Amino acid sequence: MINIEHLYKEYDNGLRVLNDVNAQINKGEIISIIGPSGTGKSTFLRCLNLLESPTGGKIEVNGINILDSKTDIYKIRQKMGMVFQSFNLFSHLMVIENLMLGPTKLLGLSKQEAFNQGISLLETVGLADKLYAYPDELSGGQKQRVAIARTLAMKPEIILFDEPTSALDPTMVGEVLAVIKKLATQGLTMLIVTHEMKFARDVSSRIFYMDEGVIYEQGTPEQLFENPKKAKTKAFINRMKTLSFKIKNSKFDFYEMFSQIQDFCIKQMLNLKQANIVNLLHEELLINMLTKKFSNVESVLAISENQDVEITINYVGEKFDPLLCDEFEDLSKTIVKNASKEYTHQYENLTNIITLKI
Repeated sequence: MINIEHLYKEYDNGLRVLNDVNAQINKGEIISIIGPSGTGKSTFLRCLNLLESPTGGKIEVNGINILDSKTDIYKIRQKMGMVFQSFNLFSHLMVIENLMLGPTKLLGLSKQEAFNQGISLLETVGLADKLYAYPDELSGGQKQRVAIARTLAMKPEIILFDEPTSALDPTMVGEVLAVIKKLATQGLTMLIVTHEMKFARDVSSRIFYMDEGVIYEQGTPEQLFENPKKAKTKAFINRMKTLSFKIKNSKFDFYEMFSQIQDFCIKQMLNLKQANIVNLLHEELLINMLTKKFSNVESVLAISENQDVEITINYVGEKFDPLLCDEFEDLSKTIVKNASKEYTHQYENLTNIITLKI
């Protein structure tokens, strides 16, 4: 239903928010988009209906390239509703008038048809008794439910939700999420930017984890929450603080890295002995083993709130587990085994992944 290829967005100051985003969204899918703040989630959503103009790439909706200057984007937007963080209701209009405005002006419904539809939609979101209320008379949660009903009044095939609960008091979040869950059973295609992890897990058919301006990892809720493949995804899911290094070759400044690791460990309340173990593992695996055979090695150090420590090292190429290789000293292998509580090596999509727990 939506095909996105090599999408990127760069502002005049040179800041690139989206960097080669590729995705396919099928009819009826419920996709939650999660990730740290500032990683392009809302920008990605706003590019899909051209509220933000992409710098480059391709977006197709039902086979129509919406970036083509000949495309009637207003017609596309009628089939692609959007629910914003800040409700955007017309304060001078009653609730029912907010719901009637679009269908009468753009869809050609009579006032009576739009009125009847509005009543039905307000019943769907549990607000039939607020028919003649003004937005200022509603709570935040009620305003957002009206905003959802107004979006549904345009009979969209796709709904984009841009952090629909972020502006709400915590006590009102549940009522809005309950309405979205109800809609998820009705066959609509929905993309939802959210920080509500339990909701994302319960409602989604797929989840996009966004980081570094790309869809960094994607999968079913079970895959992403129970077995994330990438260290940054795992750190976000488990609410870990991370420190990462990209080591292009053996000439990398390892002394600077060791200093940063020690400072980071101390800030996360680890003791000096633990910090030294982390540095020791990096030294044995990176200096004494991997950078002798591989370039472009990435290491991510993650520390949880409970002070669980995990190191993930990725490198692309042939399948290669350094602890099973005869060319490296047994002493280095023994140090790695004894200094870590758990060592695992995986090989997927031409990528070696070493995970160490300390």
